[in-house]
Amino acid sequence: MMIRPAIIIVDMLNDFITGKLEVKRAKNIISPLQRLVVAAHKNEVPVIFGNDAHYPQDIEVTQKWGQHAIKGTHGAEVIPELTPDPTRDYIVEKHTYSAFYETGLDPLLRDLYRGEGAKTVILGGLHTHICVRHTAADAFFRGYHIIVASDGVEAFTAQNHEQGLEYLENVYGAKILTINKIIEDIVKSNTS
Repeated sequence: MMIRPAIIIVDMLNDFITGKLEVKRAKNIISPLQRLVVAAHKNEVPVIFGNDAHYPQDIEVTQKWGQHAIKGTHGAEVIPELTPDPTRDYIVEKHTYSAFYETGLDPLLRDLYRGEGAKTVILGGLHTHICVRHTAADAFFRGYHIIVASDGVEAFTAQNHEQGLEYLENVYGAKILTINKIIEDIVKSNTS
């Protein structure tokens, strides 16, 4: 059973879906993530978007991936299909791979559920082997239970994706579940 879950959707941004660093495989996870967000809202599970919002001098921009998801640009916005609800969803801007690193994510998670704090993080988004992996690492180091949506995360290639899932399970003890199973568990947790 999930204990006080929170959903973290990583980098479902225009630049990764249709823009400068397009991941064609990412289109496969849009509909499942939409279902997850709807179920979360119905069951009062917090939804947090961990989004790249780079400055031009960030190391990811200058040394690795080039110009992408620059803060304030269309490319750094969440795709229209998953637009956050400003009345209930949270947005955490990140400048590196992890949604925890030098952001307010951990204090936010600890303040949820009327100060009792989230205990389980459910990860979806991009990229299984990069930003999802680094976010999972920081969640693990902080003692959160980790669930990864197998059909709600994606990467540049099938190999990147599969190796990413295997790593998350083996190294961080992440439970790898389908979105349908996660939704079922969320509903169960909410009714018990």
